[in-house]
Amino acid sequence: MITLFKYDEDYNYVDGAGISIEEGEEIPEGYTDVRPPDGMYKRKFDPIKKVWYESATQEYIDSLQPPPPEPTEFDILEEKVADLYYLIAMGGV
Repeated sequence: MITLFKYDEDYNYVDGAGISIEEGEEIPEGYTDVRPPDGMYKRKFDPIKKVWYESATQEYIDSLQPPPPEPTEFDILEEKVADLYYLIAMGGV
């Protein structure tokens, strides 16, 4: 059995639409036996080169990243104490 991976009319990977065929059977149109690599956001297939490539823009990838965490009360106090130490060291108090 050979596992095939589906792509749509724009060559975008179709998740969960893979099929299996017997060895020697013809690969149907819209499928490939080239496994898409892990770690891509939007896989796109190049049927001439027979490779998958990343088609997501950096803006799209960045939009999927979680926002940075808000500083905790401890982080805020730590920064204020550091500022006070700096003022004292500079003779500003």
